[in-house]
Amino acid sequence: MSDAAAELGPEDKKIITLARSVRARNGVPEGAAVRDEMGRTYVAGTVGLESLRLSALQTAVAMAVASGAKGLEAAAVVSGAEAPAEGDVAAVRELGGAGTPVLLAGPDGVLRSTTPA
Repeated sequence: MSDAAAELGPEDKKIITLARSVRARNGVPEGAAVRDEMGRTYVAGTVGLESLRLSALQTAVAMAVASGAKGLEAAAVVSGAEAPAEGDVAAVRELGGAGTPVLLAGPDGVLRSTTPA
């Protein structure tokens, strides 16, 4: 376990696990989960319709907004990418505010980075 992963609290580990499971279950490039200000969790995978393309994290943020969330405590994305996409960070920042952590984990669930929104 990396030093960064060892510092994660149980709630952050949970959203990484949920993001990883939705990615695997749905066979999509990315899985994501966000935790809102009330502690509710929203989980989503990549949306790749011909008429609509959303990253997993954008979809999870949209689900939180559609459910009435007023803020975010944390976000996680499981991806093969080396860094979270700027559009993903921007979506988290808009709902969660500057400094909301965006956790990026690899497909193996190992934390790669934490980026403040």
